[in-house]
Amino acid sequence: MLDARVGSTTGPGAGGSVFTVLVATAANLGVALAKAVAGVLSGSSAMLAEAGHSVADTITELCLLTALKRSRRPADEDHPLGYGPTRYIWALLASVATFVGGGVFALYDGIHALTHDEKPGNPLISYIVLAASFVLEGMSLRTGFKQATGRAEHFRVPTLRYLKHTPDTAVKAVVMEDSAALVGLVLAALGLLGGQLTGSGLWDGVASILIGVLLIFVAWVLGRANTELLVGRALPAPLRDAVRKELLSVGPIEGVMELTTLVQGPGEILIAAKVDFRDVSTSREIELGCEEAEDRLRALIPAVKRVYLDPTPPRRSD
Repeated sequence: MLDARVGSTTGPGAGGSVFTVLVATAANLGVALAKAVAGVLSGSSAMLAEAGHSVADTITELCLLTALKRSRRPADEDHPLGYGPTRYIWALLASVATFVGGGVFALYDGIHALTHDEKPGNPLISYIVLAASFVLEGMSLRTGFKQATGRAEHFRVPTLRYLKHTPDTAVKAVVMEDSAALVGLVLAALGLLGGQLTGSGLWDGVASILIGVLLIFVAWVLGRANTELLVGRALPAPLRDAVRKELLSVGPIEGVMELTTLVQGPGEILIAAKVDFRDVSTSREIELGCEEAEDRLRALIPAVKRVYLDPTPPRRSD
């Protein structure tokens, strides 16, 4: 049983998150330097806001690379459940970098431009940098979207639905940030054009503020998704029902009193349950029943990595 809200380590696009993030990092680093130079030379607040945007995105990608590397460390004696949730800690830090380094800076620069009404300089170099940035960001978005589409096809769901629910927040972050980057580039270009036509820095400041609002929204969406996974997200209700049904299909098991499921990372699910075995079951039958239940659950949901069953008698009301 496949479900985009669970993830898996097989199928098209699996394991491609590192490459996707590397492409985005290289693109954002080059673009950030070019935008900063263009912003200083042209005196454009929108260009400086875009430079801050790209710097924040670069920091974000570095956080995501750290997350991907550390989350793949195998379980050990000190961390018996593995390091899967590590990716969500670093991804949450990445969303904070987007909020502070990109959104807040862009808002501040836009408000400064509005209050000081500075005259815009020659926008030619800014237009050139924006055009080049659009191409690079588009290439990065194409890589991320290609991976997301491959994963969505694997789970047989629309791409947007996959991006909304996937526990692989690295590819989700790249797609959202690159999409926001393209929108931000258009806003910056419109701000430059408005300033060029009117001779006023008003349009540049408005564009910078809109870019800041866009980045804060992206940071909020990514932060919320990572927080939910850090707190602990259970399997969707239909999957929990399927797990319960599968457990009850094992011969010696009569009832499931308590079921706990946890998405620890993409393709990494933990299932724990208190189960009631038939009173006449021997210790051997209970052992074999536990093994059969684990095999059945792994076959049902390939992402299941850990299964813990606790033989528990049913609660009796006095």
